[in-house]
Amino acid sequence: MKLIEKVSEFSGRFKNWNANENLANYPFVENTYAPFTPLQRALPMLNLGLISSAGAYIDGTDPFDLSSKDGDANFREFPIEVEAEDFLYAAKGYDAAAVTEDRNTQIPIDRLREYEANGVIGKLNNVWWSLSSWIPNATLVADELAPQIAERLVSYEVKAALLIPASRLCHQTLGIVARAIEERGIPTMLISVDRGVTDKVRPPRTAYYTGEFGAVAGKPNWKQYQLRVLDEAIRWIETFDQPASRKLAVELETATEAARGER
Repeated sequence: MKLIEKVSEFSGRFKNWNANENLANYPFVENTYAPFTPLQRALPMLNLGLISSAGAYIDGTDPFDLSSKDGDANFREFPIEVEAEDFLYAAKGYDAAAVTEDRNTQIPIDRLREYEANGVIGKLNNVWWSLSSWIPNATLVADELAPQIAERLVSYEVKAALLIPASRLCHQTLGIVARAIEERGIPTMLISVDRGVTDKVRPPRTAYYTGEFGAVAGKPNWKQYQLRVLDEAIRWIETFDQPASRKLAVELETATEAARGER
């Protein structure tokens, strides 16, 4: 199955796009079908991989390139032990204030390690992957980035992958990456706050809710909110039996807590 079904149509429209930051007239990828790989083992037995497109890079190294029309189709691979304060964020299309304040809003390593300690998942893979938030050229994602990421997950024997976009555009990027990973036999789950984009690109599994770019995995310094987003999404990796997009039960409970002054 092609990662972009109408790649020549996308390429032609992308060539004529004027590369504006607000994505006006941007030719978002539209797919009809999605690959699907059932989960082969229970969550408490699997090695979970984490992929974030918040543009994280280590302070003192080169950031992702946000200036080119094509975008930066490279990726970074980091040990989960690297501390939050060591990271900076090349952000385009989202505000990095939340992830800078609390990386768990986009890179929920602390929450996932708690799931590991509590036996919800077998383990969090010992490295995670960072992608740029700005890769307008989807053919670069499909031809280069997505297969490379999928190969890395295979090499680490990852058994399921959680993908968390930060900007509107990287909902498309990670949707394509999820399709590539699933084609290599690894189940995925993409958390979305822009259902319009993810429903077009058709990642195999999507958990969506009305959230905010830059805080897709939950509001900063609000652990219960983050757990509410993650818990259902992770458990759905196991229960989905076909490609689907399903709404998380996040908003109503959170609104009630906020009204009570609870956080």
